[in-house]
Amino acid sequence: MSSIITGEAVVLELRPASFGARALGLMLDVLVHVVLLFGLLLLLSAVAPDLDDAAVRAWSLFLVVLCLVLVPVAVETLTRGRSLGKLAVGLRIVRDDGGAIRFRHALIRGLIGFVEIYATFGGLAIAVALFNGKAKRLGDVVAGCYSLRQRVPTERKVLPYTPPHLQGWVALADIGRVPDGTARRASQFTQQAYRMAPESRIRMAASLASELASYVAPPPPPGTTPEDYLQAVLCERRNRDLDRLRRAEQRSAAVGERLNKLPFTG
Repeated sequence: MSSIITGEAVVLELRPASFGARALGLMLDVLVHVVLLFGLLLLLSAVAPDLDDAAVRAWSLFLVVLCLVLVPVAVETLTRGRSLGKLAVGLRIVRDDGGAIRFRHALIRGLIGFVEIYATFGGLAIAVALFNGKAKRLGDVVAGCYSLRQRVPTERKVLPYTPPHLQGWVALADIGRVPDGTARRASQFTQQAYRMAPESRIRMAASLASELASYVAPPPPPGTTPEDYLQAVLCERRNRDLDRLRRAEQRSAAVGERLNKLPFTG
């Protein structure tokens, strides 16, 4: 995974496409371009059977350049780095700074791509991409671009819950003002716990539970695991914050109704 830093000093995590995804998208694009080329060549032979050899060669060369260079360049320029193959596999060509490509980038990629993809049957593109950290082909290196994954699996949302055996205790517990940093780390732990190794998960849960214990009274029932303790406290804290917000909203609505009933004077 690569990252860029915006002008506001915000780090953006970007996921370059893998070599396999790029290869699949490229094969789909090549198939579309070759089918288009053969279709136009057949159409040319059907509509102009009386052309001499020089005219046929000239038209054939024009169609090759049109289908293998001009059409890909035009498509990537108009779609800001996409094509049929890239749409199929969820990729997009972007600049090295993460911005959308322009005609200049698409033209460089198209001209060099004709050599490294069609003239060398993909050998040059494969050789360069295999030794590049972002699976760039030669056209990407020269144009300052790379392929970005746009279809990223969504993270599973894990909501804190109160274990049944702790519902009575946490409902009566006094939960003080937990520092934002502590609450954020505990919330992140509940989201990522299922990915952690068992030893690290137990150790992290015990550390966070010990940190939260300074703001919660009385202590939980004996035998409560640190992870259940975290879940119960975070869930109850969330529910109490929601109730507090609802009450504040109801008070504001009641004040608004009273103000609307007051007589207006000119």
